[in-house]
Amino acid sequence: MNGSEPLLDIDACRGRQARLRRHMAAEHLDAVVVVTPEHVQYLTAHRWDHRFAPLAAMLADGTVLLVCPDKPVERAAADDVRTYEAKWRSTLRNDQRQAAAAVLGDWLEGRGSLRRVGVEYSACPPHVLNTLGTAAILDVEPELLRMRRRKDADELAVLQRAIDACGAMMTKAREVIMPGVDELTVFSVLQSAAVASCGEMLTATGNDYACGVRGGPPRTSPCRAGDLYILDLGPAFRGYFADTSRVVAVDGRPTDAQVSAWERVCGALTIVEQMARPGIRCREIYEAVHAWLNAAPLGAWSSHLGHGIGLSVHESPHLNPSWDDVLEEGEVIAVEPALYAPELRAGLRIENDYLVTATGVVNLSPFPLGLTN
Repeated sequence: MNGSEPLLDIDACRGRQARLRRHMAAEHLDAVVVVTPEHVQYLTAHRWDHRFAPLAAMLADGTVLLVCPDKPVERAAADDVRTYEAKWRSTLRNDQRQAAAAVLGDWLEGRGSLRRVGVEYSACPPHVLNTLGTAAILDVEPELLRMRRRKDADELAVLQRAIDACGAMMTKAREVIMPGVDELTVFSVLQSAAVASCGEMLTATGNDYACGVRGGPPRTSPCRAGDLYILDLGPAFRGYFADTSRVVAVDGRPTDAQVSAWERVCGALTIVEQMARPGIRCREIYEAVHAWLNAAPLGAWSSHLGHGIGLSVHESPHLNPSWDDVLEEGEVIAVEPALYAPELRAGLRIENDYLVTATGVVNLSPFPLGLTN
């Protein structure tokens, strides 16, 4: 991704800027500076990959600067688009963050002294901080993460493309998985299906592609008859991550125990679909599913139940007893109940992506759940 075309809607980005400005007013911030690819994209509609160091800044009056590597973009949710040299004679510079920060410093000159500036504590480098003079530095990252919980229409459209790619991957998986096929071949075929579905390179390739185990990267190991193949797929399209999981019986003949466990896990999804709505505590959903799965005649489960997805593969809210989140309208959650046991070779994890609406949840990943074709 080179940032030449907007990845999100310009007007929607301006709306997100307006929401951030309200936070700035409440915290008496004179400016906000963001440097992570996710937040540059979230606010300006453009994203660059890890090789580059763009940044965006917004003043309290709403004026937005976008600093791009090498070439300016033509359309962005920004009032001033400037550039720094990311390459010299096609060689990437190692001091790009310093170069981008220098552009920010030039832009800030003559705009008066800054008293309070918000930055992302986890990512903002000294190069940027040094341009802010004596301003007090505050962490704006928690607010940005809070804002990201509720997806706008342009975000949902991009996210749905990533989820649809999961469906294409699973269709192909059911065609190629059989005893003897190696995991790397499955991985390669599925990546090709995702690229074809998205029509461009992926931002990320996904999660678990190892057969006969709970998860892991693809190996040269061949698939074995009798094993269950958990495919936890997380392709990312234009920076937005899907996260779905399906299970395939390698030889197409699941055992009675495997079918029983599959029915139990699918029942857990039904519990979530019945309970999830704005205002409910995620712990309540987790506890209900935990009780249901613990009553299974075979298999155990002790991991999280799910999490939000978006510009990161794990976002709020957390369906996890280590947090105490409450569902909000507009969130997209990945829900992944599971059962594992050696007798199940090695178990099942089925994951759907849901949009939280005013009245409940909508399944954004309605492709088949079955263990066979």
